[in-house]
Amino acid sequence: MAKTGPILILEDDSDDREIYEKVMASLGVKNQVIFFEGGDDLLRYLQVTTEQPFVIISDINLPRMSGLELRRLIDADEFLRKKSIPFVFLTTVESKEVVDEVYKLTVQGYFVKKYLLSDIEKQVKQILDYWRDCKHPNA
Repeated sequence: MAKTGPILILEDDSDDREIYEKVMASLGVKNQVIFFEGGDDLLRYLQVTTEQPFVIISDINLPRMSGLELRRLIDADEFLRKKSIPFVFLTTVESKEVVDEVYKLTVQGYFVKKYLLSDIEKQVKQILDYWRDCKHPNA
């Protein structure tokens, strides 16, 4: 994890991407923010990038490849697993079954997306602050 590396956001909804852009600007985030609409696009990026991403923030329900499928593929790939990129779900999906499944995939967080911009900002700030302060093998 590179604290200055890009923040990768897997989100297919253009309105939500716009919200994230506003939140990152409001928080004064200096990291590059890269959006992906599908897990397959983010996976290809991870396979070829020389950058060490700071964190992946992922929705669950996406076209082509879900956030869950992406996480499974990262865990199954030794090269990607060794990058030790923090992986956090920020999604509207709220069910015990999904939470149970997510934590079997060794994710580092699961947050249910709030509705108010100020609440989403608090969630994103929590996530980023935690990973900025956290000790990590690739830091």
